[in-house]
Amino acid sequence: MENRYDVAVLGAGPGGYETAIRCAQYGLKTALIEKDKLGGTCLNRGCIPTKALLHGAEVYQQAKEASKFGVNVGAVSYDYAKIAAHKDKVVSKLVGGIGAMEKAHDVDVMNGFGKLVDKNTIDVEGKTVVADKIILAMGSTPSRPPIPGLDGKNVVTSDDVLAMTELPESFVIIGGGVIGMEFATLFATLGKKVTVVEMMPFVIPGIEEEIRSALVRNLKKSGVNIITSAKVTSIEGGDTVKVNYELDGAAKVAEGGCCIVSVGRSPMTANCGLEEVGIKFAERNGRPTRYIQIDDCCETNVKNIYAIGDITPKIQLAHVASAQGMVAAANCAGKTATMSYDVVPACLYTSPEIAYVGLTEAKAKEAGYEVVTGSFNVAANGRAMVMGENNGVVKLITQKTTGKLLGAQIYAPRATDMIGEIAVVMKRGGTFEDISETIHPHPTVCETLMEAAHDVEGLSCNAMPKK
Repeated sequence: MENRYDVAVLGAGPGGYETAIRCAQYGLKTALIEKDKLGGTCLNRGCIPTKALLHGAEVYQQAKEASKFGVNVGAVSYDYAKIAAHKDKVVSKLVGGIGAMEKAHDVDVMNGFGKLVDKNTIDVEGKTVVADKIILAMGSTPSRPPIPGLDGKNVVTSDDVLAMTELPESFVIIGGGVIGMEFATLFATLGKKVTVVEMMPFVIPGIEEEIRSALVRNLKKSGVNIITSAKVTSIEGGDTVKVNYELDGAAKVAEGGCCIVSVGRSPMTANCGLEEVGIKFAERNGRPTRYIQIDDCCETNVKNIYAIGDITPKIQLAHVASAQGMVAAANCAGKTATMSYDVVPACLYTSPEIAYVGLTEAKAKEAGYEVVTGSFNVAANGRAMVMGENNGVVKLITQKTTGKLLGAQIYAPRATDMIGEIAVVMKRGGTFEDISETIHPHPTVCETLMEAAHDVEGLSCNAMPKK
C-alpha cells in the first residue's frame, strides 16, 4: 500500500519531531517515521534523562547541606531506583506529549525502520511512503572505539547507564567530554568513587582554561580522579572492571565496579539506503566519514532530500538539530532559509553549571581580533551567596575597537539559563554595552553578566579594583 505525502521526515528526535510539526504548520501533508520512541536519543537516552538524574543528585546534595541554612532534616539518604523512576516518569510524560502534538497537527506518525528506496520513496518495514521531499534525521548512537574488551561484563555505554536502577560503588569513565563530565558529577554527588581517563591533555575542549581548571578543581574536591593524556589499551570486564592505559610510557590500571565508555557519538547512517540513492558523505581531514554532506539550506546533493542533526558534520546538539529542521522545513515549503552556526550556545550540567557561546579569548586572538575581556567572580554575587554558591566566574570576550561581543563563558549556578541572553545579543551583532547598560533585576545570578560587562571597562562596582 502506497502512502503519499508532501514531506516525509525520517527520525523523530528533537530535530525530526519539531521539523514534522513545522512542515505541517506550513500546510504540508507530513509523515514522521521512527523505529523507536518519539523524542529520539535526546529525550529517551540523553538530554532529559541525564538532567533528571542530575537533579535528583542535586536535591540529595542540598538535603545533606540543609543544616547550613538552618534546616534540620536528620539523616539523609537516597534510593537510586526511585531517582531513576522519576526520570522514567518525566521521559514518559514528554514522549506522550510529543505524540499528542503530532496528532494535533495532523502529522502521520509511522513506527518502523525506514530505508530509502529512491529519492522520493521510503520503505517502512513493508509499507511504502512516497514524498515530494524527504528530511533525514536519524540521529546518532554512542561511539564504540576499537578497544579490546569493550564487550566485557559491566562495560557500558551512556545509553546503558541510563537504564540502571542500582549503582556499584565505583566507576571508571573513559572520556572527559561533556557526557563524561556530567556522569562524573552525577555519581560523585551520590557518593561514588569516580575515575575519569581522558586521552587528550585536558577535559572539555572549547572552554576557557580558567573555567576548566576550576571545574577540575571542584570535581577533585568531590573525590573524582581525573587522568589526562592517557591512552586506554584494553578493558578487562568482571565484577571489578580493569581499564588498562598508558601514561607517560608506563602501563597503568584504573579499577571500578562499572566502566562507562563515553567517547562521543556516531551518526546512524548505515543501512538506510543512502548509498543507493547517491547521497554524498562529508570528508574530515581528507578522510571519508559517515556524516551526510549538506549545504547552508540543509539540502544534500540529491535535490529535495535534506539532512539535519547528528547525521550532519556540524554540531551535535539537540538545539542545533531543531534549528536545522526549521530551515529544512522552510525550504520544503518554498521559502528561503539558511543556517548560521556562528552563535550556538552549549551547556554542561556540572555543579555549578557551565555554558558558553562564541569564541574563547584564545580563539578570538587566533582569528585576528584585538581583544578586551571582562569577568566577574560568582562569589561576589548576592543571589549566589544566598544559595550557598561561591564557585564560578563569568567571562566576556569583546572586540577592543567596536565593543562587539565575540563570546562568553559562564561557570555559575543557572549558567545554562543565562547563556540565552548572551546568544541574543551576539545574534544581533551587539556589544558589551548592550548588556552593561541594560538594567538587570536584583538580586539575581544574571547580574553577574552585567558586572562582567562593566568590568570590560574596569567599572564593576561589586568587584575589587584591579591593581
